[in-house]
Amino acid sequence: MAKGQDLIKYITQRVVTYIDTPVEARRERRLERKSRVKEPWQTKWFGMVPFSMQMWAGKWRRTGQPLLRRASRLKLMRWR
Repeated sequence: MAKGQDLIKYITQRVVTYIDTPVEARRERRLERKSRVKEPWQTKWFGMVPFSMQMWAGKWRRTGQPLLRRASRLKLMRWR
């Protein structure tokens, strides 16, 4: 039962502090939050993996052929 009372107390405190702050201060805080630079959701969820795959795909598109085929042609990797 204490958890429920703690939750009600927390919500009440948040509402009271929200009501007590002036409207202008709330607007400024809202504008400040909007102006902050957000990181892309791909980076937030998956880290640097999407970025590295994007770089890899860009190299692939520029050369026009898959990396493994190009590597075998340059004798960097031997298949047999």
